[in-house]
Amino acid sequence: MALKGIRVLELAGLAPAPFCGMLLADFGATVTRVDKAGSSSFEDVMGHGKRSIALNLKHPEGIQIFKRMCKESDVVIEPFRKGVMEKLGLGPNRLIEDNPRLIYARLTGFGQTGPYSAMAGHDINYLAVSGVLSMLGRHTENPTPPINLLADFAGGGLMCAFGIVLALLNRHRMEAGGGIGKGQVIDASMVEGSAYVASWLFRSRRRLPIWGNDRGKNVLDTGSHFYDTYETKDGGHVAVGALEPQFYAQLLKGLDLSHDDVPQVGAENPEDCRRIFKQVFLKKTRDEWTKTFDGTDACVTPVLQPEEVGSHCHNDERGSFFKCTQDSETNEWIPKPSPYLSETPGVSQASLYHKPVKPGEHTSIILQELGYSGEDIRRLEDTGVVDVLKRTKSKL
Repeated sequence: MALKGIRVLELAGLAPAPFCGMLLADFGATVTRVDKAGSSSFEDVMGHGKRSIALNLKHPEGIQIFKRMCKESDVVIEPFRKGVMEKLGLGPNRLIEDNPRLIYARLTGFGQTGPYSAMAGHDINYLAVSGVLSMLGRHTENPTPPINLLADFAGGGLMCAFGIVLALLNRHRMEAGGGIGKGQVIDASMVEGSAYVASWLFRSRRRLPIWGNDRGKNVLDTGSHFYDTYETKDGGHVAVGALEPQFYAQLLKGLDLSHDDVPQVGAENPEDCRRIFKQVFLKKTRDEWTKTFDGTDACVTPVLQPEEVGSHCHNDERGSFFKCTQDSETNEWIPKPSPYLSETPGVSQASLYHKPVKPGEHTSIILQELGYSGEDIRRLEDTGVVDVLKRTKSKL
């Protein structure tokens, strides 16, 4: 796989950092999660295939162990607020001094500088400051956050992984050119990452005719009857995206309507068009409408539920999802790594391992790799420097 041989330390955190580590692991990196000693409640649903060492980073020996690990690593993913690692003596400047090749990724909501950098926040706050939240939602309603998808995962974990890969490429080019490969510090801000993901929105809203109106009154934000979702007879939904005139014509044909009934543009009351569509879509079930529109250019598709996605004909043929059948507790469809690479495709670690790694599951193995003896490990456990999960065999 593309990242085989890359060693990553992921300091345990919530959604964005585990997702970033998962992306790297799925494409071949060896990811070791550094959990907090004394905490057993942490559940990382994106922890399949990772290793875990449980360390007390407030103890001098725990700090020394982490430093030794950093000397042998390529990447550190750090999800804490500004200044936390510096207080422990584990900031990027100190660690890169010991390992100049180290790439230190700092994944935070507001970034490392600015008046908000030390403030707490969550996805909705980062999305708000990015300007993107103001554009999401229906007309006359408050802005609507898309769960925690945009800031935590798209603007946070994904963009951080992108930065890490760029830094790895830069280091490789320096070494390939006969120079000394250097690491660097990545300041991954979820505010800026969300805004960057939304670049098209910022660049098009004053230039293209589909924007320019209030929230929820534009073509792509539920302001048009031909780009929206509709309920069906059985309580399901279909998604309609018939933007172009030729596609809209196919939509009307499938609905047994005419342009005179429902013009795409220029209607005296556009909401009458939406009302007609609502009434027509309620006449058939979701799957009946799917049968009507599959294979056409009407741009109508079923809104699939998470438990359906893997068995849908298109996803099934491409193998877009899989089930971790060994884990009967979470027998859910799981997305395969994307994008697909013809020579070095990713492999979801969830397809290879029974359950996500538990805190401290590989503490003994990792310490042995660092040169600690069995007696050393017992002493470190007895003094609260590390946690060792008992009676668990490593799958790595």
